[in-house]
Amino acid sequence: MNLHGVRAIYVYEMKRFFRTLMESLLSPVISTSLYFVVFGAAIGSRIDQVGGVSYGAFIVPGLIMLSTMTQAISNASFGIYFPKFIGTIYEVLSAPVNFFEIVLGYVGAAATKSLMIGFVILFTAGFFVDIEILHPVAMVAFLVLTCTSFSLFGFIIGIWAQNFQQLQIIPLLVITPLVFLGGSFYSINMLPPVWQTITLFNPVVYLISGFRWSFFGQADVAVGYSLLAIAGFTGLCLALVWLIFRTGYRIKA
Repeated sequence: MNLHGVRAIYVYEMKRFFRTLMESLLSPVISTSLYFVVFGAAIGSRIDQVGGVSYGAFIVPGLIMLSTMTQAISNASFGIYFPKFIGTIYEVLSAPVNFFEIVLGYVGAAATKSLMIGFVILFTAGFFVDIEILHPVAMVAFLVLTCTSFSLFGFIIGIWAQNFQQLQIIPLLVITPLVFLGGSFYSINMLPPVWQTITLFNPVVYLISGFRWSFFGQADVAVGYSLLAIAGFTGLCLALVWLIFRTGYRIKA
């Protein structure tokens, strides 16, 4: 493996992130604070606890998932789309690095950025509610897997997109609604039986449920199903990335 090539791509992407560090970190801090003001104060005053957990603490895993998913997609999609847009992607393709090393550099940087933002949100939430993480290792594992898988997904979107507007279509019209409807701010057990069944077809439910289990030891679905869901999603993304480089889809054309 050409580790120098991977490192060059990774460092370049991370430097771009650190050039706008304040903007990148300030935005999730403000958003998290607003969510606690709106949801924690308005809804939390009506819902004291959910499953024995205070409502303010209950929404923390959902807030982290919402931000890390969208940030992972955004960072990865822009990271690969911009070289396509200005034409420097051909320099990367002609360099002595294979497709796995290219993906490792771009996806690794995007996952690192979203992981940092996830921990910033967790730290910010600590100023509003008391948070106790029952399974810290599982929490970090779920967060890393989520950041990695959605960075892969964002990489695919960046290859597919033909303009800057298309970069935002799937995150805004698909991912964000799925997260909001996936039990981010409520337990699906609070829904009527019919809607509970319908909600189980939302793949984001399994990610949020498993992540919430790592905090409070309770989940809407079995943790094993959550692991299978994220493993299946990651495998699908890897297969699509391999197919893209195999065929040269919107890269070599």
